[in-house]
Amino acid sequence: MNSANGAAVVVGVDGSEPATRAVRLAAREARRRNRPLRVVHAFIWPLLRVPVTAPAQSPPGAGLRNQAEQVVTDAVATAEAECPGLRTTGEIIDGEAAAVLLGESPTAALVVLGDRGLGGFAALVVGSVAVQVASHADCPVLVARGRTRDAGPVVVGVDGSPLSRHAVEFAAATASSRGARLHAVHAYTHPTSQGAGDMQPLVYEEGRLRGEEDRVLAETLAGVGERWPDVPVTREVVHARPVAALTAASRDAQLLVLGRQGRGELTGLLLGSVSQALLHRADCPVAVVRAPD
Repeated sequence: MNSANGAAVVVGVDGSEPATRAVRLAAREARRRNRPLRVVHAFIWPLLRVPVTAPAQSPPGAGLRNQAEQVVTDAVATAEAECPGLRTTGEIIDGEAAAVLLGESPTAALVVLGDRGLGGFAALVVGSVAVQVASHADCPVLVARGRTRDAGPVVVGVDGSPLSRHAVEFAAATASSRGARLHAVHAYTHPTSQGAGDMQPLVYEEGRLRGEEDRVLAETLAGVGERWPDVPVTREVVHARPVAALTAASRDAQLLVLGRQGRGELTGLLLGSVSQALLHRADCPVAVVRAPD
């Protein structure tokens, strides 16, 4: 994540209702972080060699470029209404949506976008742009989906991987900025292999396994209380599939925080199966955190 003082929260807009929800969410997040908000609209038509200016004799506001300018103007107005006094700017950038937002991510504190945009099929719960940006961005990505709540915990999924620690730190800092409780969830289903060639036992003692999983969660949370003493922390170790456990936890949460890739995921899988499934199923906004360089 870019921690420079001038780094903005960037939100992608396209005039859709999910994008409007993303603008409101991004404005509140920028205010909490004391950062400016940058509204970006990806304007793909010049790349397709489509005329973007209004034909002669057209009414005021006609033409694709004018429509794009209106999308940005409306989004900036929405952000300013949501958080009066917030430093907000808007820009139209020629390019495809995912490519434009990924281009913004190296210098952004956070990229925010809706779960679906204009042109998204009704059957798609989360759009391809959201998945692409969450998979490849150089900063944390916040996807506005599910219900927006001002109460409830910030939930973080913990699996014991190195990236879990970074997700916990992001979640704790976010909980502190929101005055919320941090709820760490660690779900397990059976003993996990610790190295190449390890065999999983056919029979194992549940009590010993539960104790080992408790230790995994405790180690990942070590030091959180000292760094964020204002954040109450609750822990949950549950014998369940991670997607089911975190989906259930999201139903009263104001935010769900996940690592981009979890323990046991294939190295080439940029967005882990659990994170991708929860982008489709969570009942609150989802933040996907990448590993730092």
